[in-house]
Amino acid sequence: MNITLRQLSYFIALAEARNFGRAAETMHVSQPALSVQIRELEATLGAQLVERKPRDVVLTPAGHDLLRHARRVMEEMRALKDSARWQSGLGGRLSLGVIPTVAPYLLPVALPMLRAQNLSLDLGIREALTDRLLVDLAEGRLDAALVALPTGRVDLVERDLFEDRFLLAGSAAQIGALGAGAEGIRPAALDPDRLLLLEEGHCLSDQALEVCAMKRDATRVDLGASSLATLCGLVAEGFGLTFLPEIALQSEQSASPGLTVRRFGAPEPARRLGLVRRRLSRDDGWFTGLAELLAEAGDRLTAHARARIPVEGLDNSAPGR
Repeated sequence: MNITLRQLSYFIALAEARNFGRAAETMHVSQPALSVQIRELEATLGAQLVERKPRDVVLTPAGHDLLRHARRVMEEMRALKDSARWQSGLGGRLSLGVIPTVAPYLLPVALPMLRAQNLSLDLGIREALTDRLLVDLAEGRLDAALVALPTGRVDLVERDLFEDRFLLAGSAAQIGALGAGAEGIRPAALDPDRLLLLEEGHCLSDQALEVCAMKRDATRVDLGASSLATLCGLVAEGFGLTFLPEIALQSEQSASPGLTVRRFGAPEPARRLGLVRRRLSRDDGWFTGLAELLAEAGDRLTAHARARIPVEGLDNSAPGR
């Protein structure tokens, strides 16, 4: 009897769930059906793969060894399917993940461009935090993800798209109270008690803390804000200051007319945004084409922000002044 891909997928699900019932739910089969496949797999290999306990499953040494091979086999199968699917470049079904501090600003610009290029493209968007997107990407639920670089993942191919600089946002009174030194505002000089950040897990918050040389428990992060729109609405009414990416400037100033924005002094803090895919997934033009389109959309937004709020200083013609 040969080992089947179904058996390997069931075994991976069991190893991750550590419970026959939960693994069966994940694979949308009955528990007895999954159990039969695991027993047949053990019989074929001539080795016990799991230790069965009342509410738990523990992998044996042979099970751990098989898990490594099984994941590699399934990854190769996904790469094979990707290769066939993308033979004609950017088309067919595309599943794209995007982090929340990018999706509401970049996608309204990028999607019309994408549709104009290929009307037949069936696009699925998944908005989630970076860690979740990278898990979904690795497990084949996404074809690519737009995240902040670098990811530090050797199993991924990264394509740099554009630089998104951070602006300082608040009410006119809060921003005005900072003064204007010859070298401009420095992130590390900000008062932690006046800084509002997104809830833990957002890479934008981690990047802001890094450039400010702060620790999370030193800032006012008890509001639990999960979106930039919420933070911008709060700071526009005088509840502190926050970091605003350039790509969000146009949208957030339109939504919160009282929002005042200033640039930091040079060198301005920034993040690099990029597109990532699995290293084993072939690029027959779809990844390069998608990256170029997203980079163009990002360049449009950042160019608008740099024209609206020049690097030399605050543009007094912008809303909120």
